[in-house]
Amino acid sequence: MSPWTSLITALTLVLYLVITINVGRARGKYKVPPPQMTGDPDFERVLRVQQNTLEQVVLFLPGLWLFSFYINPLWAAGIGAVWLVGRIVYAWGYYQAAEKRMVGFGISSLSGMVLLVGSLVGIILSLVQP
Repeated sequence: MSPWTSLITALTLVLYLVITINVGRARGKYKVPPPQMTGDPDFERVLRVQQNTLEQVVLFLPGLWLFSFYINPLWAAGIGAVWLVGRIVYAWGYYQAAEKRMVGFGISSLSGMVLLVGSLVGIILSLVQP
């Protein structure tokens, strides 16, 4: 197990925890009690950050670990760090306005795709090599 890949995994979980806490805080600030999912547009943007990040984490974490195992753990951690920065930029932008989320979304999506495609290449190469 790579400590660098483990660090990125732990930081991803911390990021998701912070984003989840932000939803709870926004519920109080904008008076949107559970289980309500709609209300003030500012609340809905905070909620979308959490939901979209959860959707992305499902693809990101397996891709990170597969890339780490089949390609290189240091490269996986580096690309994973870029993904984390992308998610932070995404959240920061989306909290302000929906239009400001695209740069962060692009950074995290592209780095996630690199991890996934790299993983597939590494897996296929390991299957065809003697």
